[in-house]
Amino acid sequence: MINQKIIAIVGATGSQGGGLVKSILNDRDGEFKVRAITRNAKSDKAKKLAELGAEVVEADVSNIGSLTKAFEGAYGAYCVTFFWEHFSPEKEKVHAKNMAEAATKAGLKHVIWSTLEDTRKWVSLDDDRMPTLMDHYKVPHFDAKGESNSYFEKSGTPYTLLYTSFYWDNFIYFGMGPQKGDNGKLAITFPMGDKKLPGIDAEDIGKCAYGIFKAGDQFQNQSVGISGQHLTGQEMADGFSKLLGKPVVYNDIPAAVYRTFGFPGAEDLGNMFQFKHDFQNDFCSKRDVGFSKQLNPDILSFEEWLSKNQDKIKA
Repeated sequence: MINQKIIAIVGATGSQGGGLVKSILNDRDGEFKVRAITRNAKSDKAKKLAELGAEVVEADVSNIGSLTKAFEGAYGAYCVTFFWEHFSPEKEKVHAKNMAEAATKAGLKHVIWSTLEDTRKWVSLDDDRMPTLMDHYKVPHFDAKGESNSYFEKSGTPYTLLYTSFYWDNFIYFGMGPQKGDNGKLAITFPMGDKKLPGIDAEDIGKCAYGIFKAGDQFQNQSVGISGQHLTGQEMADGFSKLLGKPVVYNDIPAAVYRTFGFPGAEDLGNMFQFKHDFQNDFCSKRDVGFSKQLNPDILSFEEWLSKNQDKIKA
């Protein structure tokens, strides 16, 4: 198709952006084409994207000039930040602000911002139900994204706020998968009680974003939420048990205990799980699975995600 519109994708070599890249490249006759934005165009992942047909452009989210240049001539952009690389909500907000301003300077027609709730709207800083972290946050990696929504809302550029869900990929890459305890039993451990946790294959986030871009102005200046499935910890443990052919226990613990685990971000994640537990109705209702399937008919269930990744799940 001639005159295809360019979608500039921040984090194109990551899971979210990569899912959007694949969706566009697999739809050769569609109305869009890919501009993959990366900090290192010479990386193996970037070279692979170029081989697949993406335009690869270098830019840095900390440099508004490079972002503006990378966005120029594009129809839209997919914007995401990388909290777990630096653990700084202040950097996260600067990077989001840079992307929003660059989108406006470049004259983009639609920006999707990958975001999460500002939990301080539910649990104020002086609320002692959960500790305040870094002096200004309850769940830093949530709050910084939620606070940054305003940069896009006030930018003058048509936007969609895309509320994401727990990555099932965390069970592979974040050390949250089945672990053998002192009793020799395999278990997954997090503080959700019997509450449901909306989850998703990280690549499906990008694929849902493609559905939003294809919908034109239908979701512009709106917020939407996505999820592949809402499951309890026990239901996920049962899924692992079926996949591995041996029992996997759901080890439900208090959020206060999770916060003491000592790995980088443990307090942040402990508060995150507590927020999702305590405000399950608000959190789940924002992430309708049926709506997500409308955006991405091929969105994976947890069982399908397990099957897809069975070679990566070790126990």
